[in-house]
Amino acid sequence: MLREEVDGPTRRTLSYTTRLLSTLRLDGPLLIGIAAIALYSQLILFSSSGGDWESVLRGSIRLAIGATIMLTLAQLRPATLRRITPWLYGVGLVLLIVVDAIGYVGKGAQRWLDLGFIRFQPSELMKLAVPMACALLLRERALPPDLRTLGLLAAIILVPTALTILQPDLGTGLLILFAGTLVVVLGGLSWRIIGVLAAIGVASAAIGWNFLHDYQRQRVLTLLDPQADPLGSGYHIIQSTIAIGSGGLFGKGYLQGTQGQLEFLPERTTDFVLAVIGEEFGFVGIVVLMGLYLFVVFRALFLTSQMRDTFSRLLSGSLAAIFFVYVFINAGMVSGLLPVVGVPLPLVSYGGTSMVTLLAGFGMLMSLYANRKLAG
Repeated sequence: MLREEVDGPTRRTLSYTTRLLSTLRLDGPLLIGIAAIALYSQLILFSSSGGDWESVLRGSIRLAIGATIMLTLAQLRPATLRRITPWLYGVGLVLLIVVDAIGYVGKGAQRWLDLGFIRFQPSELMKLAVPMACALLLRERALPPDLRTLGLLAAIILVPTALTILQPDLGTGLLILFAGTLVVVLGGLSWRIIGVLAAIGVASAAIGWNFLHDYQRQRVLTLLDPQADPLGSGYHIIQSTIAIGSGGLFGKGYLQGTQGQLEFLPERTTDFVLAVIGEEFGFVGIVVLMGLYLFVVFRALFLTSQMRDTFSRLLSGSLAAIFFVYVFINAGMVSGLLPVVGVPLPLVSYGGTSMVTLLAGFGMLMSLYANRKLAG
């Protein structure tokens, strides 16, 4: 009897929660994974900022803004997302051109638009607009895409990529390139064409090396031998690996990390926040975070597998993959396995535009899944 009395309210609570999530078109498991990462991020932000409650408050406000946008986009129908795609892409291109002309300069790069009350990166918008535009084009054409369609897709992807790299923002430019290219690959390209495109990519990278800024080339060279310039270009990687290595299995304890708390570790609230986690929570702390990331990625891929139309399937697959690539690049960068390219740790690094963009993407993913029977 006691068990039934306890189980009754529990079942009613679960039923109410399920109905609420269904009404709001939110996916419960995905939402739980995102919320867990967000809570983890606020815990780490307090430590990495040196116990600055103001930073935590600003981070919470940005999370709230991103969550609101995610909830709003989840209410849209796939047809609405398709209708706004050309406008989103067009506005994004215009903003990129404006940034390249009169954008705010910070840390040696002209990446931001400063409106006085807010500063944001239009290039982040293109991480969503480019895969949306590619998915919309492929929806209206036969798959796999023919050469004419591939040419149109190349233009859609390469123009914003080039405008972003010119800021210069190589990391974001490559993410835009990847997001669009993945949609094309998911569209059913043959392995022969993929091989040709890969060869073109390698050749382009070799040629593009000569057009990189000196500091960008130095980042790649530093990856091979960070000790060659330990107080200059190699400083970030050296301090990061020291922090992660010193954390050991269980870490030094919350707020006890020397590299982070004594400010030896640069960019500890943004690009190198994972090093703070490794130092204070050790290998276990990193594994817990990576487990949450994998849960979100696999849940997103599961939702993608349930999509019934081309636009939803291609866009959802790209959104899931770009989230994984964020994690992969940042983890590789912080551990010294990849060059430092300024890619934040998703939903954990301190920063507004990137966080809002990712949460907006999850909002669209939930919308597409909730309306999968209506998409057409």
